[in-house]
Amino acid sequence: MTHTQELPTRTAPPPPAAPGALWAARAPFLATGLVLAGFFVRVPSLKMAFGLSDGRLGLLLTLPVLSGLAAMQLTGRLVARFGSAPIVRLTMAGLPISLLCVATSGGQTCLALALLLFGALDGLVDVSMNAHAITVERTLDRRVMNSCHASWSIGAAAGSILGGLAIKAGLSLTEHFLIVALVLVAFTAATGPYMLSSRTDRVAEPARRSGWTPRILMFGAVGTIVLVCSGVMGNWSGVFLHDELGMSLAAASLGYIFFSTFETGGRLVGDRLQTRFGAPLLVRCGGALAITGLATVVVSPLPVLAVAGFAIFGLGLSVLLPIIFSTVGHNAADSEGAASALAKVSTLTYTGLLIGPMAVGLIAEKTSLTTTLAGLLALLTTTLALSLRLFPRT
Repeated sequence: MTHTQELPTRTAPPPPAAPGALWAARAPFLATGLVLAGFFVRVPSLKMAFGLSDGRLGLLLTLPVLSGLAAMQLTGRLVARFGSAPIVRLTMAGLPISLLCVATSGGQTCLALALLLFGALDGLVDVSMNAHAITVERTLDRRVMNSCHASWSIGAAAGSILGGLAIKAGLSLTEHFLIVALVLVAFTAATGPYMLSSRTDRVAEPARRSGWTPRILMFGAVGTIVLVCSGVMGNWSGVFLHDELGMSLAAASLGYIFFSTFETGGRLVGDRLQTRFGAPLLVRCGGALAITGLATVVVSPLPVLAVAGFAIFGLGLSVLLPIIFSTVGHNAADSEGAASALAKVSTLTYTGLLIGPMAVGLIAEKTSLTTTLAGLLALLTTTLALSLRLFPRT
């Protein structure tokens, strides 16, 4: 018996609402990426507006992380009781509103409460939108997870650009986040009706939920390493190109630009590739590309070759996380099991995304950034090699 997430064969044609359902599945990913990027861009403005020290800001920024991780653990039961679509619609509209609450907080205590609410809604929408995407794949017998994660990347890029324009235009936090809230609440109202009915994955008598099984831990470990790599690229690719290979500050930004562009491009075609070639082959090819790309970065004596390595690295990583989420969800017995398993994997990957870049900085300070990236390459290679048993060839 294999454990790949190949979809069951359907004899009935897809429902007439299939095109709308596919786009609606991608909508919360786009919205969430836009909201989070808009928030991160305005963190310096938030610090100034509330007169926060570096230490107090760091402490406050841990609050949405903690509330998000806690909220993830509740999502399975909520999805089972209400269906994934209502949870997605509610949290998708609530997330930008909570961001507006952050901007309009009357003091640091209210700010802390608003950040806790913001993080909790982010945790709920993160798991429920992935659970809904899996339900769409099951119902319509069509891949959508890769394009959903591509939508997140596109939303994050748009949110960063719009946030930068808001700063340049002199908009206050309240003005900026009010515009974001109005646009995304309207976006939710427009796309929400096209989501699948709540009856599609609502469960009257949930199957027994699995705990932290070895398979869940292994999927979580692979996903964690993938997100650690992504986080490291965002935080350290420019530093590497500037400090280690002598590129100018402006040119050094090309590393992350090429990485994120190729990662998004890979996800845009990932669903079609997975449908044609299957998850096992795609994981092997993606892993090989990722290892090749990072190895190129580590050994390259030339900046242009290192930038090419970042691009190959992004292309290789692009399909791995969507396939992990899809596999975990499709292996579950019902919607609660899928959401519960996704929450466990998300808990591990989310934690890794936060800890990874910090750990790289600490290790690089004791050795060098090149040596640290070489260690990350060895960790990635070992993890991907061990994970191949999760995707056996059929």
